[in-house]
Amino acid sequence: MNNENVMAAVLNRAQESEGKKRLNCAEAFKLAAELNVGVAEIGRICNQCDVRICKCQLGCFS
Repeated sequence: MNNENVMAAVLNRAQESEGKKRLNCAEAFKLAAELNVGVAEIGRICNQCDVRICKCQLGCFS
C-alpha cells in the first residue's frame, strides 16, 4: 500500500477532540494489520500529520 493511502486511512480513522486529531493505540495496531504495514509506519504518519496516539499501553508510540 502506498504512503498516500496509508496517510488517508490514518486521517480517516483519527478522531478529532478539542481541536486535535487522536488515534488510540489499539486502533493504530488494528489499522497497521488491516493495511499490512508496520506499526512504526503508522506512528511515522501520525507524527507527520499531527495525529496524537493516545491510550498507549505498551509504550510503542511516544
